[in-house]
Amino acid sequence: MSMLIEVWGDYACFSRPEMKTERVSYDIITPSAARGLVEAIYWHPGMKYHIDRIYLLNPVRFTNIRRNEVKSTLLSSAALSAAKGGAAPVLYTSADIQQRAALVLQDVHYVIECHFTMTDKAAPGDNPGKFQDILRRRLNKGQCYHQPCFGCREFPANFREWPAGEPIPALPVTQDLGFMLYDLDYADPENIQPQFFRAKLVDGVLDCRNVEVFT
Repeated sequence: MSMLIEVWGDYACFSRPEMKTERVSYDIITPSAARGLVEAIYWHPGMKYHIDRIYLLNPVRFTNIRRNEVKSTLLSSAALSAAKGGAAPVLYTSADIQQRAALVLQDVHYVIECHFTMTDKAAPGDNPGKFQDILRRRLNKGQCYHQPCFGCREFPANFREWPAGEPIPALPVTQDLGFMLYDLDYADPENIQPQFFRAKLVDGVLDCRNVEVFT
């Protein structure tokens, strides 16, 4: 069952993996980021989202910002040790903080067209109509499991269901976006593989269906 979800916000950063130190965003939201955004609104183990198309409603605009980040992380093993009575893990931000530049998107606005399929984890009483009704109700009420974001948690995303029957005013832009992250392959949890595809905007629409995926 296909759904149209409108999302918009002030800033977005869908980081290119080839940029190691400073963050540089893709020109448009990636399929994996779009799926994560929809899952933040409603997720259930009995369903799996598939991104079909992404419609570009605002021109692609970049801006430079500088952000304070920490260079260290707290290991899960340290937290587990603390839970068993060991010393509590500590992160000294004054010593670990560092300032990084980022090339991010500004004033983003998209419509995400997606559908979902049932998985083997669905309960006997689950069905597509039930899940679609729940998702539509959460979209109309602005409910979510956690705040959807555009790549980084400090870039929150507003969302609503696109009105039924209303045409989508995608920008008349046709552009080759090069290789873009499609998704992550979790078939082998010990060796998670990124998947890429050749992305192209055609009349403001990024078609994510039946694409050739490279690993």
